[in-house]
Amino acid sequence: MTDRVRVTVDEREVHVPKGTGLVETALAAGVEIPVFCYEPRLGAPVGACRMCLVEIEGVPKLQAACTLTAADGMVVRTARTSDKAAEGQNATLEFILVNHPLDCPVCDKGGECPLQDLTFRYGPGNTRMSFEKLTFEKPIPISPTISLDRERCILCYRCTRFSEDVSEDGQLVARNRGAMSVITTFEDEPYSGPFTGNVTELCPVGALLPTQYRFEGRPWEIQNVPTVCGMCPVGCNVNATVREGKVKRILSRNHPEIDEGWICDKGRFAFTHLRADDRIVDPIKRVRLRGFEPVSWDEAIDEAERLLRAASGRIVVALSGSETVEQAYALAKLVRTGLHSHEAMLPEEVSPALDAYRAPLSSIAGADVVAVLGDVPLEQSAPIVDLWVRAARRNGARVLTELNEAAVRAAERPVLIWSGPGGRGGATVAAHAERLGVTSAFYVPATPNCRGVADAWAAASDEEPQGTESVGLLVVSGDEAANDPNVRAIAERADAVIAISMYHGLAVGWADLVLPGTSYLERDGTYVNLEGRLQRLRRAAIPPAPDELAWLSQLASRFGVELAPYAPSVFAELSHRIYADLSFGEVGERAPLRRYTEAPAHVEAPPLPEPEPLGEGLSLASSASRSSSSSGRRRWSSSRTRTRRRAGSRTERR
Repeated sequence: MTDRVRVTVDEREVHVPKGTGLVETALAAGVEIPVFCYEPRLGAPVGACRMCLVEIEGVPKLQAACTLTAADGMVVRTARTSDKAAEGQNATLEFILVNHPLDCPVCDKGGECPLQDLTFRYGPGNTRMSFEKLTFEKPIPISPTISLDRERCILCYRCTRFSEDVSEDGQLVARNRGAMSVITTFEDEPYSGPFTGNVTELCPVGALLPTQYRFEGRPWEIQNVPTVCGMCPVGCNVNATVREGKVKRILSRNHPEIDEGWICDKGRFAFTHLRADDRIVDPIKRVRLRGFEPVSWDEAIDEAERLLRAASGRIVVALSGSETVEQAYALAKLVRTGLHSHEAMLPEEVSPALDAYRAPLSSIAGADVVAVLGDVPLEQSAPIVDLWVRAARRNGARVLTELNEAAVRAAERPVLIWSGPGGRGGATVAAHAERLGVTSAFYVPATPNCRGVADAWAAASDEEPQGTESVGLLVVSGDEAANDPNVRAIAERADAVIAISMYHGLAVGWADLVLPGTSYLERDGTYVNLEGRLQRLRRAAIPPAPDELAWLSQLASRFGVELAPYAPSVFAELSHRIYADLSFGEVGERAPLRRYTEAPAHVEAPPLPEPEPLGEGLSLASSASRSSSSSGRRRWSSSRTRTRRRAGSRTERR
């Protein structure tokens, strides 16, 4: 059991695990200590802002609380009960505001700015300074997506610490000394890398801001929709900021087991694809002698019905792996149940072999040996996984780029990761894990939801594909499939092609009927990430055309197939078959990894566990430790991809 110490904060006694930070200890006692520079995810505290000054009994000078840990018998007085601490905090705020511009009404951080909030709560009501403030050139575009306003900077060094200690690119630095200290890039080079956008969220003021969001909205005009990023198989938790029905920015939403509050720049800045100039908003039909022209939805549904009926039993579906589980199941139910066609082209091979070695991504940080196998760098295939590997290296882990069996066998907490072709859907790395006695292994697929799509397709029917010599109709689902050369090759041999695509350039020209597709930000449904974790997507923006479930439901009714147009209803039917009757609402905003034995009912991320009574004071229970103790070539499957169908059972870790 973790040793506990007794600490008194503002005359409130609390018992906490030994080594708990003083800021967290105060929170356990119900007392807030204001901070600017303190951010536990950045490593050891630096005490740069001095906003957290407190009075410690027996110590003559005020101390920075963020740099201290709880000790037995410690008596702490914050600004609430100590005039000395209050005077120190007020002086700190006054000093910070000496050169800070009074531009809150036009600052994009206004309304969600910690400096603004703490100034109202703790700062002086007026200034004693009459001299002119320091001014700098602004804004400085340190990258195409980030602008720097040096006048607003309070030198908390969060950004430079992230650059040095988390992303490890070393590109953001502090230059000069004293009042002339400024944040800049190394040798004034553009700030580049896969994680640069995180500094815009770390910045407690409006010094570092995303250029996409400049002057686009105010906090009282926006809504933050909790959803999941669909740009890679990690499935980072994000908030989509929406104003007047349009996505204006993407923010991280800390899931401690998946992303720890970091997201890559692709997930943060690529949402502008929703407003692409070549976006398809109406169905497009090939018309003889006239080429391609937009048609009404009624005409498009009629044409889709005609093509499907003409090719019944000879239909092949090319899936992208970016569909939601519900979309894939709806399409599979229409084609397999209503049209007796069971052939599918999956984006890559899928294997259930890895289910026995499932673990949260956070377990990588606690490993002592991490073997990264495969030909594709993690920075490209799954950037956040690369951050976890870097964290493991900082914690003392040995990172291997080739399989050293002796080192893996000798390790106490080894982790295997496969990224690239040859992984056979996880079967290769699972075989290595079984042979070497490893309990945690990961396979990075090439698409965001390949496992979920494969499970949904298999759940729609138990019939086996018979194989067809000719393809009567090829249904191309999604832009990734439309862009695949293997799918194009099948399309050349097919009698007709229906494509579901977001953009004109991918399918228009070789499909007979093109139906508008949607983005992950425009869908309601679920994804399964590379851990095997089922997560919830929420619609953040209204698509310019009906979503896939709406018209698939209408089309299915013409073939006698009952299909609901709503994701919760489709999930309920699917869940009965493969998710042990899990309800749509129980997937949760912080979804647990339900396929490993230690999985909690929900994943929470409080600063510390809730206090519980102990003796006469309050007690803080010690936090539970985190569990740490191929993109295969697309193929036209001649046999149904087999996935385990679970009804109330769980896959146990070997």
